[in-house]
Amino acid sequence: MANSDHIVLLDYSASPFAMRVRLALAAKGIEYLIKEEDLTQSKSSLLLKVNPVHQKIPVLIHNGKPVCESLIIVEYIDEVWKDRCRLLPADPYQRAKAKFWADFIDKMVYPSCYNVWAANGEVQEAGKKEFIDRIKMLEGELKSNPYFGGETLGFLDIVFLPSYYWFHTFETFGKFSIEAECPKLVAWGKRCMEEEFVYTSLPHPHKVYDLVVDYRKKMGI
Repeated sequence: MANSDHIVLLDYSASPFAMRVRLALAAKGIEYLIKEEDLTQSKSSLLLKVNPVHQKIPVLIHNGKPVCESLIIVEYIDEVWKDRCRLLPADPYQRAKAKFWADFIDKMVYPSCYNVWAANGEVQEAGKKEFIDRIKMLEGELKSNPYFGGETLGFLDIVFLPSYYWFHTFETFGKFSIEAECPKLVAWGKRCMEEEFVYTSLPHPHKVYDLVVDYRKKMGI
């Protein structure tokens, strides 16, 4: 990181969206400061100032300029520090495919995730079925590769990896086994967890569960 660069991440440790940004920064070896937001309390004045539209984390503040929305932030990081560990594929078609599946994760996978850990009864059961159906579609994109990025961990791996860290939480609340349904996807997640920049950037899956339990209590779920 150049001496002139000052990078701050508005973060929440269990947020899968914030986890993406931490992973992208760590993959490139970029130093930054974390400002943790308490999502169960009033939003900080800084968050409201730098993201007045959505008022959500993560926000990356690079030399005083805020960048919002996790997918946009990860792509921004990849472009600004393009001399280190490229995340998006160089080939335009492969890059377009990676962005398509990233969009699929945000629009199709994450909504069903919420109903697995924050709902009960029929809503939860429907959420579980929908979640499994959709991650099976994503699992197919791995094909015979060790990573979504092919032989190396890349953009789409970083986009979905935070969800893998939530698998324990989903399974505990939903009382089901993701590995029984998507063994290839779970094997991919275990492989990613062996990367030093991954396991040093993210909380242990059991820690994620503890944070979610605390969040549910505070939010009255």
